[in-house]
Amino acid sequence: MVFCVSRGKRHPDVGNYRVTGRKMSPKITTELLKQLRQVMKSPKYVQEPVQAYIVPSGDAHQSEYIAPCDCRRAFISGFDGSAGTAIVTDQHAAMWTDGRYFLQAAHQMDNNWTLMKMGLKDTPTQEDWLVSVLPEGSKVGVDPFIIPADQWKRMSKALRSAGHDLVPVKENLIDTIWADCPQRPCKPLITLDLSYTGVSWKDKIVALRSKMAERKVLWFVVTALDEVAWLFNLRGSDVEYNPVFFAYAVIGMNTIRLFIDGDRMTDPAVREHLQLDSTLEPEFKIQVIPYGSILSELQAVGAGLSPKDKVWLSDKASYAVTEAIPKAYRYLTPYTPICIAKAVKNASETEGMRRAHIKDAVALCELFNWLEKEVPKGTVTEIIAADKAEEFRSQQKDFVELSFATISSTGPNGAIIHYKPVPETNRTLSVNEIYLLDSGAQYKDGTTDVTRTMHFGTPSAYEKECFTYVLKGHIAVSAAIFPNGTKGHLLDSFARSALWDCGLDYLHGTGHGVGSFLNVHEGPCGISYKTFADEPLEAGMIVSDEPGYYEDGSFGIRIENVVLVIPAETKYNFKNRGSLTFEPLTLVPIQTKMIDVNLLTQKERNWVDDYHQKCREVVGAELERQGRHETLQWLIRETEPLLRAQ
Repeated sequence: MVFCVSRGKRHPDVGNYRVTGRKMSPKITTELLKQLRQVMKSPKYVQEPVQAYIVPSGDAHQSEYIAPCDCRRAFISGFDGSAGTAIVTDQHAAMWTDGRYFLQAAHQMDNNWTLMKMGLKDTPTQEDWLVSVLPEGSKVGVDPFIIPADQWKRMSKALRSAGHDLVPVKENLIDTIWADCPQRPCKPLITLDLSYTGVSWKDKIVALRSKMAERKVLWFVVTALDEVAWLFNLRGSDVEYNPVFFAYAVIGMNTIRLFIDGDRMTDPAVREHLQLDSTLEPEFKIQVIPYGSILSELQAVGAGLSPKDKVWLSDKASYAVTEAIPKAYRYLTPYTPICIAKAVKNASETEGMRRAHIKDAVALCELFNWLEKEVPKGTVTEIIAADKAEEFRSQQKDFVELSFATISSTGPNGAIIHYKPVPETNRTLSVNEIYLLDSGAQYKDGTTDVTRTMHFGTPSAYEKECFTYVLKGHIAVSAAIFPNGTKGHLLDSFARSALWDCGLDYLHGTGHGVGSFLNVHEGPCGISYKTFADEPLEAGMIVSDEPGYYEDGSFGIRIENVVLVIPAETKYNFKNRGSLTFEPLTLVPIQTKMIDVNLLTQKERNWVDDYHQKCREVVGAELERQGRHETLQWLIRETEPLLRAQ
């Protein structure tokens, strides 16, 4: 799935659409913007009036996926894509988002809003735009919990140089006008034993403390939700599609503090897992503290520090959390040691991911076999297909939930990169259109994310040509051999080369890191031209490989596998640095009737045949074991060697 998808189910008041024909009308925001502009001046909420108010996408943990209570930008604008920043001034309302969301944002916002298309050369930055529209000496407000410290620093500097001030506004102004804002979730926790995690939480704490000692750091503040979950071998369900829970952690050399609310810590399984009632060595005794106490506790830590002491934080931590520690004591890095350790999967996690992908392949083979029979009848809609995919997945062992909202799109809807079918846009699948399905699941032993593009009739020569260029890019990445220490962004152009040769391209990155029964998108690795700040790929990392091509108004094509970074055997070994390559974990057939075999090299044909042979052997054995014989016959047909398939 392309980096980030729309944030799941909207709160009823977030996407307040009217329906005209088959199109969604945008949310009418005139009254909301009027109310927001009033509170921007109200002494009840701001010390001094603010002339602009920034509404970022994230939550207090800078999460990509957020709970309904944190969907503030969607509430004020109607645009509910996963990436975007709204800025409201006395006279203007503007929305910055990237190429994945240009079409969606244009559909969802009314004419109070100006769409700022990031990545296009004429689009101003947020800072430049603010400087151009604000009166002299303006104050620009933002909730200090929602803006990352690195972004605050950059924006504050740019505004200050133009005579404006970025100011923290303690109470979130959107919350003051959101009458029926949902409660913050506080759901039960899941404990994971060693068979899933491979390493105990105590050993993870020991490893973290040794990294802290290397950097001469006394304290480490864990702010990202997936990092808290990974560190303690716990999972939750506070955020849809992401098995995380609202918490912070502060790790000292001899203390562990977990900031978490609710009665979920009274669960006997959780208490036993964290050994809360056992006699433990003091350095492993966990203090459980209310979630809302994080700032006061950090301020107390800061007050007790000696001149050379340091507190380690991510530079993506919120401005509020970062400011709680005096500047002289902060040690900031773009990626935390937990983020990097979490990205390199151990043997238990890798095995779990393999199991999860085999189960997922069984479910998708069942689905595609079913679709081939049902689509010609004209009764299958995008929503029915998405629901059927979930039904087949839910039959598999250790299924927990989906890993993101299913992108089930046929014909022109496929060109909307992050499309999610709703009743107003729900098309019927047919034998005349390309169908794109990007979907995934959370199993207790792993996280999946797979895209397949197919035709249930006869694809046109042009559709096959475009599909084959995308496939060539997919293979170029999957089969790439590269030196240890290579960063993923260097592989991005491998995926585009065949498309570029014909003057085609796509406006999203090629791959993202994938968690192990965690977030479907995780850092610090990826394959994207959009960042050069990624960490080098190393054996054990898991990323997606998902080039695409989209023709507005006609179709979308994407082919996505989740792949594991593994050591590669090469003839020579320059400077003894070793090489790496990828092993596909996703084992779902790629529809051969969409391929123009004449455009493939012999090496590429061999790759497809070898891949299909592996799908047949591994997934076939599991279909046999589960007694799914009809689908096994479908799999055998779909994995015929290429030339015979033609």
